[in-house]
Amino acid sequence: MIPLRDENPSRGFPYVTLLLIGSNVAIFLYEISLSPRALGRFVLSYGAIPAAVLSGVRAFPDGSALPWVTLLTSMFLHGGIMHLVGNMLYLWIFGDNVEDRMGPVRFLTFYMLCGIAAASIQIVVRPDSTAPLVGASGAIAGILGAYALLFPGARVQTLVFLFIFVRVIEIPALLLLGVWFLMQLLSAPASQGAGVAFFAHIGGFLTGMLLMAGFVRRRRAS
Repeated sequence: MIPLRDENPSRGFPYVTLLLIGSNVAIFLYEISLSPRALGRFVLSYGAIPAAVLSGVRAFPDGSALPWVTLLTSMFLHGGIMHLVGNMLYLWIFGDNVEDRMGPVRFLTFYMLCGIAAASIQIVVRPDSTAPLVGASGAIAGILGAYALLFPGARVQTLVFLFIFVRVIEIPALLLLGVWFLMQLLSAPASQGAGVAFFAHIGGFLTGMLLMAGFVRRRRAS
């Protein structure tokens, strides 16, 4: 299932959501401008390497971020165009409504905290891994968790593949995001070496659900 758009208009302009999308796209364009060797060093320098974060040892003595800083920088790196497009699609569809309910500053803080928590949970589960964690999916998973609680009945136009049939149908957000979360849970146990940080997705989603209430602005009485 691939979400295409939600039937849930927001009242304000999603400045932070667009800023985050623009930042991710800009950094990805920089990534693809690098030579293979330079790109490898860039990813190792700014991706979150579990073993390096826990040991406090930089990937390179010079020119690389401090290990704990990579919990932030890794959110803006992506491993390929499909990785980027998939993440930005989810951020665009679900981010504007969550930003609308939180306000820009709270939303940005919420996004960063979910991303840090997601990466940290993946690191705790795979502490010896030397593969760099990259991507915004952990932070975006936090947005999905918040959206599921804030707008469970919102209708989401979704591209569904049924064997040889492809259809666009409207699905309640809670069902769509619940299926997404279930897929992460089922995939996580066999994810060793799979190249996908499923535990980061799970951790980000649950973090978003837990933190959401503390970031949502109270609605004024009409």
